[in-house]
Amino acid sequence: MELESTPTASDTLRALNARIQEASSFVDLIDGEMQKTIVGQKDMVQKLLVALLADGHIMLEGMPGLAKTLAIKTLSEVVAVGFSRIQFTPDLLPADLVGTMVYSPRSEEFTVKKGPVFSNFILADEINRAPAKVQSALLEAMQERQVTIGSGTYKLPEPFLVMATMNPVEQEGTYPLPEAQTDRFMLKVVLDYPRKEEERSIIRQNTGAGARIPVQKVIQPQDIINARQLVREVYMDEKIERYIVDIVHATRKPADHRLNELTSLISFGGSPRASIYMALGAKAHAFTKRRGYVIPEDVRAICPDVLRHRIGLTYEAEAENVRVDEIIGKVLNTVEVP
Repeated sequence: MELESTPTASDTLRALNARIQEASSFVDLIDGEMQKTIVGQKDMVQKLLVALLADGHIMLEGMPGLAKTLAIKTLSEVVAVGFSRIQFTPDLLPADLVGTMVYSPRSEEFTVKKGPVFSNFILADEINRAPAKVQSALLEAMQERQVTIGSGTYKLPEPFLVMATMNPVEQEGTYPLPEAQTDRFMLKVVLDYPRKEEERSIIRQNTGAGARIPVQKVIQPQDIINARQLVREVYMDEKIERYIVDIVHATRKPADHRLNELTSLISFGGSPRASIYMALGAKAHAFTKRRGYVIPEDVRAICPDVLRHRIGLTYEAEAENVRVDEIIGKVLNTVEVP
């Protein structure tokens, strides 16, 4: 009589890795289509995919003309979902965003007119130019995935992704987002200018006689929803979990991690959302690399974008021109890697 062999942990991990390798094949297809229109900015495209797969939202900070709008518009075409661009201005009202009740004289009834937020991908362009009540209306939609209009509550479509942009130079006439609101964004990515070779390609692409290369729809919205479930199944060892907690804890109590010089520079550290989003982001990053398990490099790749808007600087740090990225770099270089 033969005894049935039970699968070991390594067998289970190998099976999961094989399943995720097969399921994540669409990542290369998306990347190939995005490259047709986006020159350079590979980090922005990578982080957009991470936010989409981790069911989070993303904030981009950069100068105008760095393909922020083009990136999310192209991604919506590749994934075959709806796209809305909302230009935030000081006179914008919450009803302009979520919708309102409209009275019909013929039927003598109020009907719901849904706003542009009822789409899959939302571009909140220059989000800091709108007053707080508009910002909060968007953030409610981001967090609850639903909108209340009148006495009714309406679900937003899935998948749902908000990409907000901010101009780092022009601060006149802006309404800075409070820390509690920026904390709702999973990632904050800072964009830089393209390299010389990339800018030459941009010139040729936008001044040539040929028409813009159309992108193909390579996956369906349901594929993204299914992939989000698989991302949560990506294996994360307890050592990686402790590594994430140590990084976030080091931003709160630097002295406990031999970072005494940061104590006077940090006014507050990452919230528990930082730990959650770093873990989810690391899993999504591993998924985009066709792996079914998280390694420390996944955490380090996503860490600056998760913590950048969650660490508060003191007046002393601002007086010494200390940047948040410098503090994050010191934390990553000090906390022991498993």
